[in-house]
Amino acid sequence: MTTDGRSRALLIRHAEAGDRDRWSGDDRLRPLTPRGWRQAHALVDQLPEMTVVRILSSPYVRCVQTVEPLAAARGLTVEPTDDLAEGAGHGPLRRLLGEVGDAALCTHGDVLHDLLEWLDRHGVALDGGMAKGSTWVLDTIHGEVVAARHLPPPA
Repeated sequence: MTTDGRSRALLIRHAEAGDRDRWSGDDRLRPLTPRGWRQAHALVDQLPEMTVVRILSSPYVRCVQTVEPLAAARGLTVEPTDDLAEGAGHGPLRRLLGEVGDAALCTHGDVLHDLLEWLDRHGVALDGGMAKGSTWVLDTIHGEVVAARHLPPPA
């Protein structure tokens, strides 16, 4: 975060993890597919100029795995937090944006959708889609999102 309170957060929807209906175990343990792993590794090349000082993730395996290659490339550890878990809503995520500064945050489609709807209602211009592996670059001032842009999923 700069002295004027500006930071840039990378909000990542977890990479491809296969069909939830075909997974017979605890959904929190559903891993990435081979395509999802390719997407996760490609994030490293997609985000080279982005400053990342922390990496936070939903504790669900598919989210942690999505940002593991980025964490390894940056010499960081993945910090799991229930604030990014499925069903958490946008409130905890908005709070995190005010606390973490230049960080990558990996979450689920429902949390991302809630945040994007909230931002749209509050005048932040949005574009792009919700595909798994997508990244939203969120420019913030004192934790308030002032601009957002979408990066399509890699690979």
